[in-house]
Amino acid sequence: MLEVRSICKTFNPGTINEKKALTNVSLTLNDGDFCTVIGGNGAGKSTLLNAIAGVWPVDIGHIFIDDTDVSALSEHRRAKYLGRVFQDPMTGTAADMQILENMALAARRGKVRDLKWGVTHKDKEYYTELVSRLNLGLEDRMTMKVGLLSGGQRQALTLLMATMNKPKVLLLDEHTAALDPKTAAKVLESTDRIVNENHLTTLMVTHNMKDAIAHGNRLIMMNDGNIIYDVSGEEKKNLHVSDLLKKFEETGSANLSDRMILSSGDGSSEESKKD
Repeated sequence: MLEVRSICKTFNPGTINEKKALTNVSLTLNDGDFCTVIGGNGAGKSTLLNAIAGVWPVDIGHIFIDDTDVSALSEHRRAKYLGRVFQDPMTGTAADMQILENMALAARRGKVRDLKWGVTHKDKEYYTELVSRLNLGLEDRMTMKVGLLSGGQRQALTLLMATMNKPKVLLLDEHTAALDPKTAAKVLESTDRIVNENHLTTLMVTHNMKDAIAHGNRLIMMNDGNIIYDVSGEEKKNLHVSDLLKKFEETGSANLSDRMILSSGDGSSEESKKD
């Protein structure tokens, strides 16, 4: 469903600020794969997602989505293939519009617009039913402006909007990083359910090593613009946080963020009991 073939990206080439963000990166995700991405600061995680989304063109290489070469497509032309949720809960929704109106906009993403009435009664029933699955009580507040929602509610709604048209690939760029642990867990629970129900091919960047292990069927680790570790299936299920920390030590990476270090020591989850 997604093939990244030998892509490279250098920012500010030929200057004192030159940064090789991606170096000959290749990655293939099969239909329905849920791959988590872990790495230190500057490892290339978000750069990889931005390359796939078409935020800027890669210097070398190709990107295929469902066997279509999208390498030359602009960001807005790739949007019909992709769903994306960002780290900031304020991104991805229109704050001054109602929940119902936001859902209607998401439903029409990538489709031809016309002058018909925006939300029919049938549409409203469908959107309300989808929102009810979030178990946040928002189905009773469909006319509320999204800007009045909490960060967790807004992020859950953004996730729903990004997936309602069943994108070819779902990109999650640290989408729970700005949330408190309890809210983050709820959003991740919704993520698992939506991804599984819709059989979505998903790439999720996270700073939390426990989350990287607990979610999805595959895990990759990045360092200095390269994929240095790729594990899936039973081998991934048997991973411990200590295994990931050891991998970081083997690479000599000194760029582990404070969030990554703190998340590795949190004893609140089942994963911590294995370490």
